[in-house]
Amino acid sequence: MTTIDPLETYVSGHEFKMFIGGQFTDGADLERRDVRDPSTGKVVTTVPAASAVDVEAAIAAAAEAQPAWEALGLSGRIACIDRFAHLVRENRERLAMLDAIDCGNPVDAMRGDIDICEAYFDGWPALAKSMRGDVIPASQGNLHYTAHRPYGVVGRITAFNHPAFYAITRPLPSLITGNTLVMKPSDETTLSTLALAELYAEAFPRGVVNIVSGGASAGDAIVTSSQIKRIGFTGSVPTGLLIQRRAAESGHIKHISLELGGKNAMVVFPDVDLDEAVEGAIFGMNLNVCQGQSCGSNSRIMVHAAIYDEFVNLLSSKLDRYRVGIAYDESTDVGPVVSQAHWDRVNSYIEAGVAEGATLVRGGGRPTGVPNGGHYIEPALFADVTLDMRIGREEIFGPVMSVFRWDDYDAMIAEVNALDLGLAASVWTNNLAIAHKTAGELEAGYVWINDSTRHYFGTPFGGAKNSGLGREESADELLSFLERKVVHTRLGDPRSALSRMLG
Repeated sequence: MTTIDPLETYVSGHEFKMFIGGQFTDGADLERRDVRDPSTGKVVTTVPAASAVDVEAAIAAAAEAQPAWEALGLSGRIACIDRFAHLVRENRERLAMLDAIDCGNPVDAMRGDIDICEAYFDGWPALAKSMRGDVIPASQGNLHYTAHRPYGVVGRITAFNHPAFYAITRPLPSLITGNTLVMKPSDETTLSTLALAELYAEAFPRGVVNIVSGGASAGDAIVTSSQIKRIGFTGSVPTGLLIQRRAAESGHIKHISLELGGKNAMVVFPDVDLDEAVEGAIFGMNLNVCQGQSCGSNSRIMVHAAIYDEFVNLLSSKLDRYRVGIAYDESTDVGPVVSQAHWDRVNSYIEAGVAEGATLVRGGGRPTGVPNGGHYIEPALFADVTLDMRIGREEIFGPVMSVFRWDDYDAMIAEVNALDLGLAASVWTNNLAIAHKTAGELEAGYVWINDSTRHYFGTPFGGAKNSGLGREESADELLSFLERKVVHTRLGDPRSALSRMLG
């Protein structure tokens, strides 16, 4: 059997360019930046770094294309999305391998990311077809109804941890509602998004989708543009706050949705099936998907004292089965973190956890048998964690699990809700009355009961407090890309009109 070299097949000899107004381009100033493979630390290619001039060109192209795209109608837009879905399926392996090479996520998990897109390709057209306006009985002798119009040009800035998935699914609700798009992927993981430009070019009219790659200056040009009224962002809380501030400073009111960080709690009651709950804790950390680099990971595990020691011991033993290795090696369960800078950050938390008195049960070091330059961290499990420790209250965004002990229900709820983050949470118990009581008291935008981290298209996903604004993957998101207007018609007295007409 012939084994391909992923780098040779999918990166070497391939040009990665931005996509503006239907044209592939290196950008106005031809500036490029290195792309490093986190599995080896080596530079594997370069990508363009957009300037403000490039972003302005992309916005102008999107603005020019928008009226015709809106006029195409829902059925015409759905046909383009269907064509795009077909192309994504055909390029599944390429996109998955590029993400493994670029962001370090295990390749089989990235195949799963592409497969999950099917729910979005099916879901958005169905939701769009079901959209309705309202007739409002506000007054006698008049007709009041609502209608929707797209914003025009939408800006979308995506996160590094699921590059292809975000670049495929996040544009869909804005596009199906008649908006055109300027999208910027994270500057840490751009390869699959730039590769997707080829598929967008084949499936959509010129200028409908525009893709720029670059850093903070390119993102700022999107956020502050007078022509972009609607912005969607997935990423960190500090960047989300900066986007809000810069949008306000631009002097233009903007509708902004933010899917931000989480320090999500998994609350475990003493009546659970221990093995099932431990498997849920591992699954909910997304270790074998993105090394715990997920805003939805349940990194705070709140375990009742009656089963605490047994839970920790079983969790430690089960973590031993996960193999850390090169992301595009089929036998790898957990890949490297995305960059050297992020490796430094995660390790600083591991060091802080030890220094502040938590018990490092396992992991946290560099695994054996991996390339020297790669950004590998053996999944770390801490016990005896308390809220005053950094690992207990700050989002680490890496393969670090913190287990808290509790025996007082009210104190545990207060501890879970003490942080300014509230993206998600999960509750594990066989008593549904307790489960729903607890779910109601947790300050989080999405709560799983005896499950975690899975998304179900059609259910609104988003955070409370500093974890974000708006809801995604649902009718809420679809409507958020449309401006609502009310139309009033004075009908007059129909009896008088009829009398005049009939003489």
